[in-house]
Amino acid sequence: MGALKGGNMERNAFEWVTVVLVIVGAINWGLVGAFDFNLVWTIFSSITWLMKTVYILVGLAGIWELVGLFRE
Repeated sequence: MGALKGGNMERNAFEWVTVVLVIVGAINWGLVGAFDFNLVWTIFSSITWLMKTVYILVGLAGIWELVGLFRE
């Protein structure tokens, strides 16, 4: 996660990508839980390797953001 400097959160491009991926993952899990609808599967089901890649990237982004909670 970006460091807080002067009250403003500054993030580099990589950190913004991780935030977007975490949001995508959260929305997907919300849809699965509420409506039994998996958006990632719906979009990428015909391209299995791409679907798995999205899931892996979302998981790695979540880990990155979790680690960021414990950084300065």
